Amino acid sequence: MPGREDGAVSASAALPTDRVPPVALVLTGIGSVQFGAALAATLFDELGPSGTTLLRLAFAAAILLALWRPDPRAYAPAQLRLAALFGLVLGLMNFTFYLALERLPLGVAVTLEFVGPLGVAVATSRRRADLAWAALAAGGIVLLADPGGGSLDPLGLVFVFLAGACWAGYILLAQRAGPGFEGGRGLALAMIVAVLVPLGPGVLEGGDALLDPRLLLLGAAVGILSSVIPYSLEFEALRRMPANVFGVLMSLEPGVAALAGFVVLGQALGARELVAIALVVAASVGITRAASRADGLPINS
Repeated sequence: MPGREDGAVSASAALPTDRVPPVALVLTGIGSVQFGAALAATLFDELGPSGTTLLRLAFAAAILLALWRPDPRAYAPAQLRLAALFGLVLGLMNFTFYLALERLPLGVAVTLEFVGPLGVAVATSRRRADLAWAALAAGGIVLLADPGGGSLDPLGLVFVFLAGACWAGYILLAQRAGPGFEGGRGLALAMIVAVLVPLGPGVLEGGDALLDPRLLLLGAAVGILSSVIPYSLEFEALRRMPANVFGVLMSLEPGVAALAGFVVLGQALGARELVAIALVVAASVGITRAASRADGLPINS
């Protein structure tokens, strides 16, 4: 998920949310992520995707480091290597997604990037039914990519599938890295490495514009919209709702991304694209609900 790398910061660091229904928290978080991505796309003309990625990750890292204040000396070398690998994947995930977003509509990019988490869900599943959901998702992805029509930028497709692969790596590494670090400290350390990924290209492409106060303010807004707000809200929501319900709600991201792309960027999608997005969303919901039944989890919150 684009931008879902900056971690679930402590709910105490966010606005008071204990009286807000958890479903509303998740939906607000999804909207924040996708409208943050749309805002990021508006900076490409002045900063380019690499400069925008650099600002976005730099502000996210600064916020996480200020919140968690990790001490590298408190961890074993193996833990630090894992955090560094995690950070490398996070940086690549953001960088390749923004490179794709320069060439593809937001709703299309987010939908195609879903190939990563869907692939992990299917690869780690022992249920035959998930193959049917995977086939449905594959049909949506093929319909959306339109390999014979040439309507989408080929390089954009390469970048978005790379971002999806990085998203899959993020999920797998998070499962390994999470238990070894308290709270968001491991993620804060990882973000130091993540910032290094777009550093060279970002400085070259962004140039003096990286010091423009207006662009710095917008870059900070992107970091907050795509990081602090959604993950504070989602962390609080996960404390009060079943994980499987959370997963179903997260499956709405491609649709929200399409809406954000239309409202902020004027990216109207045709019937083919909308049908394809619906297929991927349905597949994601199906896999999540099937997993919850297999694990004996309640479907309703």
